[in-house]
Amino acid sequence: MQIHPLGATGPQVSTLGLGCMGMSGMYGPSDRAESIATIHAALEAGITLLDTGDFYGMGHNEMLIGEALKGKDRDKAIISVKFGALRDPSAGWIGIDTRPVAVKTALAYSLQRLGVDYIDIYRPARLDPNVPIEETIGAIADMVKAGYVKHIGLSEVGPETIRRAAAVHPIVDLQIEYSLISRSVEDRILPVCRELGIGITAYGVLSRGLISGHWQKGAADPTDFRTHSPRFQAENIDANLRLVEALKAIADAKGVTVAQIAIAWVAAQGKDIIPVIGARRRDRLAEALGSLNVSLSADDLARIERAVPKGAAAGTRYAAVQMAHLDSEAGAQH
Repeated sequence: MQIHPLGATGPQVSTLGLGCMGMSGMYGPSDRAESIATIHAALEAGITLLDTGDFYGMGHNEMLIGEALKGKDRDKAIISVKFGALRDPSAGWIGIDTRPVAVKTALAYSLQRLGVDYIDIYRPARLDPNVPIEETIGAIADMVKAGYVKHIGLSEVGPETIRRAAAVHPIVDLQIEYSLISRSVEDRILPVCRELGIGITAYGVLSRGLISGHWQKGAADPTDFRTHSPRFQAENIDANLRLVEALKAIADAKGVTVAQIAIAWVAAQGKDIIPVIGARRRDRLAEALGSLNVSLSADDLARIERAVPKGAAAGTRYAAVQMAHLDSEAGAQH
């Protein structure tokens, strides 16, 4: 496992990160023991970056990570936490709150659930339309000075917000969806991040399993949020799975899996980009780790581009109401 600096001012992190969201019910039922075993296997393989959100399973995910890290060397794990998303008792999404007082109370609860004294990277999950980003970043900066947070990150925000945030305090990374079929980040956001020395932690590199090579129509559990995702809907899924078949032909020729070539493609876009793998089982983690051995030549990249051209996906990455709340998508071309 290679180690790279996260942005110009961030910590050293592994070239792959582990996204833990799926271990807390977002993709249907998950197995607690297997989830913890997967986190342990990731740490043993050299993965240092663990990504979570305080709203994943309403705190369940943080407590799960806390349990997995018990007795481990705290300094070996780089914990990245998103906050600010509001949910009701039925797990519905009801808004975002990143006011300075909300920052500090959310952080207090996260520290307790994780069982740690500090969080390595703390970030608002979305832009709060009612709170200037300067106020939110300023409040996290206060927590950096107090020792409760090491670094500040951003999530799903656009170029103007990135610049405004970076003017308040150094930003180590932007967490944003980036995959072969979600490439709007390339147009305006990636150039600004590179100009400012901000790394990218790319989630959704397999587009929530769509381009993993394992997805089958009708496979989603009723509690799986993909049942409502536009790219998984009947009118779009067939077109998207045709893209996967084209990608599979390239993967087969190289003797690797579809998931491995999809992850390797994201990693090949620059050393400042860290793919965050949403594995919740050890076998899926092992497959993802295999991507580290996949080398893509210029010819390979050109073949992949022809098979899955930019903008080829059918359907947006979130439903319309969620897309409207993404600062990162404001003015983006699809």
